[in-house]
Amino acid sequence: MSQYIDLAALGRVVLVSLLVGAGLPALFAVGIKMLAPAAPPQQGAPGTAVAATRPSPARLLVASVCFGIVLAAIAWGVWYIAAGS
Repeated sequence: MSQYIDLAALGRVVLVSLLVGAGLPALFAVGIKMLAPAAPPQQGAPGTAVAATRPSPARLLVASVCFGIVLAAIAWGVWYIAAGS
């Protein structure tokens, strides 16, 4: 069976597809989750406005890193396709 199927190439395709197909969306989801406030806002009396809380600077940093990795992977993919490799 291995004389007809290149198992090493098949393994590389499966690995890259898992990383790109599942890893990048998961990383994007982590970035979105980091932008959400850590605790839900407290409910005030009826008819009063509730102030929205902002995520901490550490969570903003993690979200920025996640989004940066996703954008870099997209840019690399576009470059790779455009270069014709």
